[in-house]
Amino acid sequence: MKILVGSKNPVKIASVEEAFANYFEKIEAVGIEVSSGVGVQPVGDETFTGAMNRAMKLKELNDSQKLNADFFVGIEGGIAKHFNKWFAFGCMCVVDKEGRAGFGLSPNFELPLMVVDKLLQGIELGDVMDEIMNQQNTKQKQGAIGFFTNGVMNRKELYVEGLKVAVIPFLHKKMFF
Repeated sequence: MKILVGSKNPVKIASVEEAFANYFEKIEAVGIEVSSGVGVQPVGDETFTGAMNRAMKLKELNDSQKLNADFFVGIEGGIAKHFNKWFAFGCMCVVDKEGRAGFGLSPNFELPLMVVDKLLQGIELGDVMDEIMNQQNTKQKQGAIGFFTNGVMNRKELYVEGLKVAVIPFLHKKMFF
């Protein structure tokens, strides 16, 4: 089964492989960089839009270039305010060859206001975390979740859970489509 992933980030590709392997055999996940069509740090529903845009652009690419993929996955990291607190989360959109979509969310984790202030200025969470951790490209490693959980959870683990549930509509097509 061939799955196109809307990013070349190895963490996102590995997340798709691990999540889909729970349901399907012989997974081949291929990363292709596509635009989300939203800002670098999506807020609220923009996160869903970005994930869906990535998945749909992959489907269009698949159709025009005959890449023979079965699913198209967009993953977008965003922030949202709930109960007067700010949370980071990943939104996953899975689209099949027919254009039907399923969505999932990663666990949400609370962010400190010092981080949120920078995000609301349009700075991407990965860049803020690079500064805090005095490292580079943390979004292709443990990510913010790794820092805030003291290494108990990494970015791949965070995304796998959201991807597992994004596949639900395709496991129960009659109920969803």
